[in-house]
Amino acid sequence: MSRPREFDADVVLQQSMEVFWRQGYRATSYEDLTRTTGVKKQSLYCVFSDKRSLFLKALALYREQAIAKLKEIESSHSSPLDQLDTIRHSLLEHEVSCQGCLMMNASLEFGVEDEQVAQQIELMFEESRELLEKIILKGQEQQLISSRFTSHELAAYLNNTIAGVRVMGKSGSSREEIETVLRTSFGMIVA
Repeated sequence: MSRPREFDADVVLQQSMEVFWRQGYRATSYEDLTRTTGVKKQSLYCVFSDKRSLFLKALALYREQAIAKLKEIESSHSSPLDQLDTIRHSLLEHEVSCQGCLMMNASLEFGVEDEQVAQQIELMFEESRELLEKIILKGQEQQLISSRFTSHELAAYLNNTIAGVRVMGKSGSSREEIETVLRTSFGMIVA
């Protein structure tokens, strides 16, 4: 008869995600994970199989959390411009931390060498673009956002800007540099 699990797998996954986010996949050892989570290596293996499986679950959790925040902003009753401003401000606060974005960090670390990691990154990129497109389309319908380009094109443009500032944050760019890029890029789509 097996012993009942003595830890909350969701809490351990959150803690592990934060370690991967801070250190990257390759630089994270099982000792780092066990020290942070307080869970023994064998117990981690039993629940998450191996470090790679744990990393993939951490990427999925990060994506779910990030997309949930975007969905919350998109579904708010504020104007499309206020929604975009909320996104811009949250990016500024988040990216200045020098930790960057776990997805962008993974993209830089893995490139396209790991298909499952690449799928998680692509899924997040696509989901965030779709949410940006919904906000932009509402703004275009209200004549608040430029119609010079389609909502799809503008969402792809902003999504690329967001990816860029995430890399800037990780590489140590100043708050002022990041703020300039965000203010300029978001401002360029206003009608």
